[in-house]
Order: sequence, then structure tokens, then C-alpha cells
Amino acid sequence: QVQLVESGGGSVQSGGSLRLSCAVFGYTYSSYCMGWFRQAPGKEREGVATIDIDSDGSTSYADSVKGRFTISHDNAKNTLYLQMNNLKPEDTAMYSCAAHPYCSGLTLGFWGQGTQVTVSS
Repeated sequence: QVQLVESGGGSVQSGGSLRLSCAVFGYTYSSYCMGWFRQAPGKEREGVATIDIDSDGSTSYADSVKGRFTISHDNAKNTLYLQMNNLKPEDTAMYSCAAHPYCSGLTLGFWGQGTQVTVSS
């Protein structure tokens, strides 16, 4: 059984930083892509960043977070991270991680329970 457990959310002021973590348990598929998504109240879920772990480690980011957020994965700990710098009020949302054999199928994969990020101005 695959489990994803997020942590690291919280409340910060505009311009601050947070690092989200997503620990993965029980993932045994040969292919591996992970990503972070977020959903603000009244808005649709948005893809934030992805990383193709077992391929070339290539990453992709939403335009809204480029240059401010960094996605990474620690193979030894099997943990996904999202370093978020220069946070803005519009980054306020529930952040969730997802895992799937292929990046194109992330939304159909395994999900964590989410961690709340609140940025005040």
C-alpha cells in the first residue's frame, strides 16, 4: 500500500520561506514521477512542480512559482521536498504531493493528505 505523508506547512508573512516535505512509503513501481499541487478555496487545483525521479531528474514549474520554488527528491529518504522562497499571499493554498509512474499521469496517482500554507501580507 502506497502512502504519502506531507509536512512543513504553516503560516508565514509575505517574503518568507517554507519547506514542504512528502515522505513516501510502499512505492515499488519501476518508474517514478512526483509532483506538488495546490488548491486555494474557490479555485481549481493547480500543478506547482514536478520531478521525473527515475529518468533524468528533470523538473518543471508553473510560471507563477518559477524562480521562487524548488522541487527536489532525496532517494535515500524517499522524500520529496518543495522549497518555497519569497512567498506571496497568492501562494496561500492546501499543498498536496502526488506520485505516479509517469509525470503525465500524476493526477491519477497516489496522493497525500495535504498541508496548509498561509501567507499573510
